[in-house]
Amino acid sequence: MFISILRLRSQPSPKATVRQAGQALRCGSISLLMLLGSKVYADGVPDDCTQLILGIAPTWNSMRGELRLFERSRGGDWSPVAGPFPALFGKNGVAWGTGVAGQNEPGLRKKERDGRAPAGVFEIGQVFGYDAHLPPGADYPYRQVTEADVWSDDPRSPNYNRHIVIDPKNPPDNYTHEKMRSGDFAYHWLIEIRHNSDPPVPGAGSAIFFHIRRGVNRPTTGCTTTAEANLVKLISWLRAKQRPCYALLPAAEYDKKWRSWNLPSPELLRGGSVVAH
Repeated sequence: MFISILRLRSQPSPKATVRQAGQALRCGSISLLMLLGSKVYADGVPDDCTQLILGIAPTWNSMRGELRLFERSRGGDWSPVAGPFPALFGKNGVAWGTGVAGQNEPGLRKKERDGRAPAGVFEIGQVFGYDAHLPPGADYPYRQVTEADVWSDDPRSPNYNRHIVIDPKNPPDNYTHEKMRSGDFAYHWLIEIRHNSDPPVPGAGSAIFFHIRRGVNRPTTGCTTTAEANLVKLISWLRAKQRPCYALLPAAEYDKKWRSWNLPSPELLRGGSVVAH
């Protein structure tokens, strides 16, 4: 979840035109949205997901953990690609989110501004960034953000937890939005984690991304962060046709669910090399 927030005060006659992000996305994003059409899944990683970002937190209240990258052929076994590398989660830990898997679990639920990262399995959405192009070697749906790009974090808004494009000189009234191009280095690259997306439930959490960490001891309000070198590596690795997903779980939950959720064997989590600290 972003930290910088643009608060928009009420005006007597709203005239701004708000366009849904899907109407403005470029660089192959339409094909991504077709790939990510709403579906009903049994709990676990979908069969057609062949790229997996795996996050492990020691406990529900941990703000630190590790990320690993895995690949497989469809129906095959997972093979490690990179990691582990250090990650930071919510300042208060993690809580069950709403995505491909996890939304049916009993226990603490992710809520707006609770300081927890969503746990479960989630599809990966679009990449956003300040630059005109993705990093070298990357091939993934991408949008360069401008001052017109915002993400709604206001549960009252009909665009809650959506990327929208506004007229910065005549913004919509009554709602708050988070600027996607604020000049903050931590948001230079954003990878959407599709928590609470299909459709968004007001108050269940918004604006969940991978982004650059602010420091080794600076957790987030709900996002997953890592060193810039690791994030760039991740962006360069992603391929939309492989329908990538993100699984984030506390270690004890992982031990209970890895087999039924089609996750990598715990044997593959032992050892490995840290990419960047």
